[in-house]
Amino acid sequence: QVQLVESGGGLVQPGGSLRLSCAASGSILSINSMAWYRQDPGKERELVARISSGGTTNYADSVKGRFTISRDNAKNTVYLQMDGLKPEDTAVYYCNGRITRSGAIYWSVYWGQGTQVTVSS
Repeated sequence: QVQLVESGGGLVQPGGSLRLSCAASGSILSINSMAWYRQDPGKERELVARISSGGTTNYADSVKGRFTISRDNAKNTVYLQMDGLKPEDTAVYYCNGRITRSGAIYWSVYWGQGTQVTVSS
């Protein structure tokens, strides 16, 4: 079994910063890529940022220059540093991992439970 556990969400004023963390645990053979998605009520879940096993990153246009994704491979953990937060960044943020379990041949997609980020004055 593989689990992704997020932390770091909360309430912040516009222009503020938050750092999200997501730790993967369980019978993990390898992690291909990890990512952060977000979802507003009534909207589709959207990709915020992704980082490959080699460290290549890509970002949604709406967060480029404000958000930074990073990972600690030794800890199976991915981070999302969010600076210059705007009210439109308010959403539930979900961690996503393409993870190969021990004994498996190929990776499967796993999701965290989500953490609420609210940007409001």
